[in-house]
Amino acid sequence: MGVILIVEDRSSNLAFLATAVGKLGYRSVAVGDGAKALAALGVDRDGAAPEVPDVDAVFLDVRLPDLDGREVARRVRAAGLTDLPIIAVTAMALAGDREACLAAGMNDYLAKPLTVAQVGEALEKWVG
Repeated sequence: MGVILIVEDRSSNLAFLATAVGKLGYRSVAVGDGAKALAALGVDRDGAAPEVPDVDAVFLDVRLPDLDGREVARRVRAAGLTDLPIIAVTAMALAGDREACLAAGMNDYLAKPLTVAQVGEALEKWVG
């Protein structure tokens, strides 16, 4: 199975996602902010190689301490990574939030708290 990048600043949410991804047979790499996510994907690095090659999908928290998830998604898409599935993960779940995430270039949107089944369904849908 592939590599899933988890971008989450809260340790409890990160631990849950990493455990869920592992139970589903994937390897996870976790970072805690938007800048590290961009570096992991090789975005905004002046041509440098990605720190985490061959990422199959990204679980991206919408609220991060530096860049918010929507801005991270916009930069990833602007860098040409148009086929990389980006799944928004948020506790906000407000009216219009899903649409804003999709408009920023994310492929899907999951509201916290999550279950392993929801994580699995998203990975099956976007990674196969």
